[in-house]
Parts: sequence; structure tokens; C-alpha cells
Amino acid sequence: MPTPYGLRVIESCVTCPHREERLFCNLSPEAVQRLSKITSRATYPKGAVLFVESQEPLGVFILCNGRAKLSTSSADGRGLILRIAEPGEVLGLSGAISGKPYILTAEALEPVQANFISRQDLLQFLGENAQAALKAAELLGENYHAAFAEVRNIGLSQSASEKLARFLLEWVDGHRDSKNPDRATLTLTHEEIAAMIGASRETVTRLFSDFKKKGLLQVTGSSLILRERAAFENLVNSGHL
Repeated sequence: MPTPYGLRVIESCVTCPHREERLFCNLSPEAVQRLSKITSRATYPKGAVLFVESQEPLGVFILCNGRAKLSTSSADGRGLILRIAEPGEVLGLSGAISGKPYILTAEALEPVQANFISRQDLLQFLGENAQAALKAAELLGENYHAAFAEVRNIGLSQSASEKLARFLLEWVDGHRDSKNPDRATLTLTHEEIAAMIGASRETVTRLFSDFKKKGLLQVTGSSLILRERAAFENLVNSGHL
């Protein structure tokens, strides 16, 4: 049977095959039953915006399948991607709990299943379930540390090449191929990578070209291989290849 955008749609929290792998959804059977009742299943195409910064929080989106980019922008239109959200994450959680406007924009990087829970239902659910409330606190803590690490990397890196080297190392370590620890799939555009490291697209394109010419990096389609991991680590640690 055809499915929206080719996704393998998860019909219910109760029958989700990934539930035990995901922090917020790994709850007692009773809590999962309750969670399923307050969750609305939804799928979105690539490029769909789930919410925008400064918008009043209506609720949260549980990312079941696919990835989303979380970004912010300045008054003059410059954008910065804080991180890429992976399946299992709960988007908009801080705004939904605090009642303050969303501080980021969430946009689908690819077709996604992002199930929605209204703010009222979420707060009631957390108030009635201590286990879920603790997991929400853990998620907020993880998001804080991830945002701090990203800002630190951008602010303290001395050059664009150092920033890109750090990004490549962290991306490969987080998305590595099971058969090759130095290979990963990278579907981000140069413009999106630039928005993640605080550089221009032209700079990122030039640095990719330089790394490939020096034999440090191999890119074939969406497959990326760090051929000289030590060189990238040295660039990050000392600022020099």
C-alpha cells in the first residue's frame, strides 16, 4: 500500500518498533497507551515548516521518522542552523513547557513523520506521569548541552577550516557506517553546512575542494569518507593540518 512521501509510517506509539530505543517514548505500557491517545499522527514533505521562532507554542512534535533542521535567524535575515534533529526527538519542548514562544524554527530536511501533541495535553500528561516528566527534563538537559557545544565550537574556532573539520568529525562519528567508522552519509547541502558552522556557502565549497585535493576527504554522491582522520583532528586541536 502506498504511504505518504514513501515513509514507513508508525501507526501507533504502542506498536512502534523503535519505542525502547527512544528516550521520551520508552515508558511503561500504561504511559504509552496514554501517550498514544493524545498523539496525532502526521507526515510532512521535505521543506515543510513545523513551527517558527517567536510563534506562540501550540505543542510539541515527536519526530518518528526523518530529520529536521533547527535554526534561528537575525533581523537582517542571516540564518544559523543550531543542529539537526534525529528520529526520536521531541521538537518544541522548551516552549511548550514554559509557555514562552518557540526560540527556533523547525523545518523538515526530508519527508518526516512528526506526530503532534497539544500543549494542554502534554502538560497534563507530564503532570500525571513522573516517569515521562523526568524524561522530558532529560531531553531539555540534552538540548541545552547540544546548543552550548554548538555555540562554543562556532565561537572559539579560529578559522572556517577548523570549524568545517570539527563538523565533519562530529558528523561522521554520529552517523558512521557500520562497516567503516570513517564513512557516513551526508545529504546536507553546502549552504546548510555553512549555516551550521557560521561560514559562507562559497567558503564551504572551497574548503571541500581543498580537502579533496589534499586527499583528506572523499565524497561520492551522499557518501563521505574521512581518508585522513588524524589530519582533521590535528586541525581541530592545533589549527593546522
